[in-house]
Amino acid sequence: MDIDELIKGNEQLASLPEIYYQLNEAIHDPDCTFDDIGEIISIDTSLTLRILKIVNSAFYGFSSQVETVSHALTIIGTDQLTQLVLASSVMSRFKGIPEDLINMEKFWQHSLACGLASRALATLSGEYNVERFFVAGLLHDVGRLVMCVKAPEQTREIMQRVRENGQVLYEEEKRILGFDHAELGGRLLKSWFLPERLEEAVANHHEPHNAANFPEEAAMVNLGNSIAHAMGLGESGEAVAPPLNPKSWEAIGLPQSLYLAMVKDKVEQQFEDVTQVFFQQA
Repeated sequence: MDIDELIKGNEQLASLPEIYYQLNEAIHDPDCTFDDIGEIISIDTSLTLRILKIVNSAFYGFSSQVETVSHALTIIGTDQLTQLVLASSVMSRFKGIPEDLINMEKFWQHSLACGLASRALATLSGEYNVERFFVAGLLHDVGRLVMCVKAPEQTREIMQRVRENGQVLYEEEKRILGFDHAELGGRLLKSWFLPERLEEAVANHHEPHNAANFPEEAAMVNLGNSIAHAMGLGESGEAVAPPLNPKSWEAIGLPQSLYLAMVKDKVEQQFEDVTQVFFQQA
């Protein structure tokens, strides 16, 4: 099976909503103001409502209410807002996947937990625009959804095999298909013309050392994924949790002994509120 065949010829996967590309173009226009960006988002009433709910959730923990997109922009900035629109847009792309293939509620719970853990790690590491780490964590398993949409029978076979033999899912995918869901997810993001650092983080989240240019981003998601599994928040359809890459903590420059508990605490504080907000639009 050719990996590119799985992301071609399907309207559901062809591109993100046009509003995302309009927003991205406006943000890179030096003459564009916050009000102009707010007007673009306000075209989609439901998207506007979702963004404001996210900004006013425990995800940010602001003490006062943010009532307009323009106000949100002055607080969190354009890059962060774009990442939230991206997260919201991708979650709306996948509908109607059979329950026997994957439980979508549990899948997004796991993905959100991974995103929150990745974002918490990035914050502790002193990274800028930590929302990009949240999005990378949120989308780390998006390739699994592509498999469910475009190759349901092969996906059933793989899932049955891992349940029977207790193998790690991505290793079984490679054995049967020649590639895994991580690589497929990275290829999908590339077809959507998303940033290379996001593509690499998703494509290499099981093997961060293989990321050519952004191994630290991939290591953040590798850790976030392991933390989400360890906390038992949702599930991604894997019979056994994938192993943590032994060098991931070293790659991001944080000692596990000092920071693991802090990350788990942050995820616990945000998970219920943030999950509720995102599920309202998924």
